[in-house]
Amino acid sequence: MTRHLLSIDDVDAAAMAEIFDTAAEMHDVQRRAVKKLPALRGRTVINLFFEDSTRTRSSFEIAGKWLSADVINLSAKGSSASKGESLRDTVLTVTAMGVDGLVVRHGASGAAHQISQWVDVPVINAGDGMHEHPTQALLDTYTLTRRLGSLEGKHVAIVGDLTHSRVFRSNVKALLELGASVTAVAPPTLMPAGIDDWAKAAGFATSYELDPVLPSADAVMMLRVQRERMSGGYFPTAREYTVGYGLTRERLGLLGADTPILHPGPMNRGLEISADAADSVDRSVVLDQVSAGVAVRMSVLYHLLAGEETP
Repeated sequence: MTRHLLSIDDVDAAAMAEIFDTAAEMHDVQRRAVKKLPALRGRTVINLFFEDSTRTRSSFEIAGKWLSADVINLSAKGSSASKGESLRDTVLTVTAMGVDGLVVRHGASGAAHQISQWVDVPVINAGDGMHEHPTQALLDTYTLTRRLGSLEGKHVAIVGDLTHSRVFRSNVKALLELGASVTAVAPPTLMPAGIDDWAKAAGFATSYELDPVLPSADAVMMLRVQRERMSGGYFPTAREYTVGYGLTRERLGLLGADTPILHPGPMNRGLEISADAADSVDRSVVLDQVSAGVAVRMSVLYHLLAGEETP
């Protein structure tokens, strides 16, 4: 791996395979009575979150603690940033305390990359604006490889609010790198600007219709409708969105009997995904994603902070 994890562009297929192999070993830790490895003993990791988060921050916190690191959570609401301190000063102040790594979530695209230019410790991007969320893409693809094996030639449909989704941007890159084919599905108002040029250059498909895509999908990733980022009317009503793009009970019949259904959470049940889909015993891997998130983030922290030491 590179010194930082700022984008999925920082890891190629070989690096992903290495991360997944280590994550599989880390996954075993979750089944132990004592969930501790000494790999990062004596290291200090700061989770610096300028946006609200439950899954990602908790996942990184557990991952660090299970590797025996000292983990400190800082949020914008409880830091000097809320008093007007600049991002640069906040970051430099924190790193001057002798920390060994920063996990950063920020509402501005490119914030993690900028922070990496200011500090001399590894930086992990835990989501920056509408740009990328690389560890989410890694845990999603890890979950799929555990379910489907090699992703070479597999068809993955990514459905929902693509305009505001950093998860979508990272997952497309990761899936294509691993040899999968991708179809991005959304209403015209939720397709990112310039996606046609990106799709042509990268080699993935787009569709304004969901039903024709589902029968050939080997996996379906539903994305949250991010209403907190919407300042206008992206669709007339919630009901109309569900009818056109929600993974409803009726649409489950278009999928294979064991086609995995993913969702990065939090889910808007009844909007982009029905309870039948979210809770499907044979298809839903939503909780598998949560479990995989800890293992993958343990792997990422280990590779960035522990060097060649053995866990």
